[in-house]
Amino acid sequence: MKTVLVTGGAGFIGSNFVPYFVDKYSDYFILNLDALTYAGNLSNLTEVVSKENYKFVQGDIRDVKMITQLFEQYDIQHVIHFAAESHVDNSIKNPSLFAETNVLGTLNLLETARNHWQSTPFQYKEGYQKSRFLHVSTDEVYGTLGKVGYFTENTPYAPNSPYSASKASSDMIVRSYFHTYGLNVVTTNCSNNYGPKQHDEKLIPTLIRNAIKGNILPIYGSGKNIRDWLYVEDHCKAIDLVFHNGQLGDTYLVGGKNERTNLEIAYTICEYLDKRIPKTSSYKELIQFVEDRHGHDFRYAIDAHKLENEINWIAEETFETGIVKTIEWYIEKYWKKDV
Repeated sequence: MKTVLVTGGAGFIGSNFVPYFVDKYSDYFILNLDALTYAGNLSNLTEVVSKENYKFVQGDIRDVKMITQLFEQYDIQHVIHFAAESHVDNSIKNPSLFAETNVLGTLNLLETARNHWQSTPFQYKEGYQKSRFLHVSTDEVYGTLGKVGYFTENTPYAPNSPYSASKASSDMIVRSYFHTYGLNVVTTNCSNNYGPKQHDEKLIPTLIRNAIKGNILPIYGSGKNIRDWLYVEDHCKAIDLVFHNGQLGDTYLVGGKNERTNLEIAYTICEYLDKRIPKTSSYKELIQFVEDRHGHDFRYAIDAHKLENEINWIAEETFETGIVKTIEWYIEKYWKKDV
């Protein structure tokens, strides 16, 4: 049984990916490493705690000694790297933390993997010839789009926030380990994820929670910023496919083809709640525009043809089906506590 180190497996995407991967592959032992910062939540992993091919370890990817010990103790043969500071607002307040975790943390993992898997650059040790490092990144590294056009794997990097700059830096370091050392790396850059288990600070959970509690629904600026929304389970399936079938050293963009403005997202949630948990007036009356985020990118949109054509991935959830599943999950989380 080969050990796969999953970093950040208690975060939003990671805690959706780990149960999916543990259940699908009984021949992998999944070691979930997470620092359990405010964004990590072990209660999102209750379905795997008793699985024989799963173990959780609390630790920080900035700790080189700890990472080295894990590689030696568990003979780690693959890495799927989610762990990152990811909230743009927090990166504006504390950019140093994002550089330390997202850049230096990624470097620590790459260097430890290289030392464990390779004897010299481009020369793998016996038994590690197929060891792979999959780096999960974001479309925000490409900056902002106008009203037309899409990000592709060839779009130049142009990050506009400390968060996206830190992720762009980590992408470049991953790339360098392929070209300099011949490390078996592959990178995915995804659009905005949504779905169950997302942290309260993000847009969709914030809107649902505040609506249910009767609080204002804060929308940055005019609400016209556009994102391409990807249901988290579709993203997990894409990562699975890229991990197993992605070309060595390559990059794949993952998008849901569901462009919506922030205001459209708010309207969709309000309209569903108006029917599901009706009140005397529409939830739309709770919408309130607030001061815009500094450096707020206007639009993200992904062309995922490479992933679709080369690896036969396709997003199964439309936004209309995925948002219903998402709202219902958060109703269970927020509403039932208040009744």
